[in-house]
Amino acid sequence: MRPVAKVSRFVGGTFSVWVIAFACLGFFWPEVFKPLKNYISFFLGIVMFGMGLTLSSADFREVFRRPLEVFIGVVGHYIIMPLLAYVLALVLKLPPDIAVGVILVGCCPSGTASNVMALLAKGDVALGVSIASVSTLIAPLATPALISLLAGRWMPIDGGALIKDIVMVVIFPIILGVIVRGLFKKQAEASVQALPLVSTLAIVIIVAIVVAGSKAKIIESGLLIFAVVILHNGLGYLLGYWFSKLFGMSYSKRKAVLFETGMQNSGLGAALASAHFNPVAAVPSAIFSVWHNISGSLLATWFARRAEKEESKTSSPD
Repeated sequence: MRPVAKVSRFVGGTFSVWVIAFACLGFFWPEVFKPLKNYISFFLGIVMFGMGLTLSSADFREVFRRPLEVFIGVVGHYIIMPLLAYVLALVLKLPPDIAVGVILVGCCPSGTASNVMALLAKGDVALGVSIASVSTLIAPLATPALISLLAGRWMPIDGGALIKDIVMVVIFPIILGVIVRGLFKKQAEASVQALPLVSTLAIVIIVAIVVAGSKAKIIESGLLIFAVVILHNGLGYLLGYWFSKLFGMSYSKRKAVLFETGMQNSGLGAALASAHFNPVAAVPSAIFSVWHNISGSLLATWFARRAEKEESKTSSPD
């Protein structure tokens, strides 16, 4: 498993590069990925199964140890990102398909890479993991409810069908992963080393499929969607930081909440958009998947360097 673990760590550490590369592959060779459209939910299920394999009682112990902080993080996530998406759609007068796509990704739970960014930024990783876990587990109710409330202005929303799909592609694979971990603990712990490789491959294929199916619309409206995604993501970071500061959280906790707020499970957004709307509505999720990993990596690196400078100042003699 050592060679696999090394490759897995390398791929996981260069995730943004692979997302960009596969987005380009989907754009220039759409015929390769278009036939895989019906497998988006399957690939997302693989990612969620991997998440289930990594969950332990310690992740949920934090929820009971400091419920108020986890509650603040989850509520902040599900208030800030959906409302930001709605306001941006109104202010920028987005076309209906794009507006729904932006709102859809805004209503998704925390992104799968948010915990990694919190770790790199020297934030409170345990808090971040708990927020991400809870936001994911309540997604079957929170995500459809918010989409129905906010996106119904542009087109009719079938909340029941959304709930069913989220349970099938998110909750069921997570529960299955938890069960497998409980039954085959040693094998599961060994396989976790390969998870970054498997998860990265699944996510980048989803991005490539969405880009391939929406090439014409990306050419037509790609700059507009990219601008909206950058605003959505950046304002999400900013408001997530200030929201947690408003409640008196420490600096390390604010960094964790920041990433849990600004980074979305864009794979779920792409899967729901492809299944219930049209390929155009999935484009914001695909672009978000590319951008939030780039912005998250840059921001985490900035936080880490800032922390190192402060540590060097405190450790140096007067």
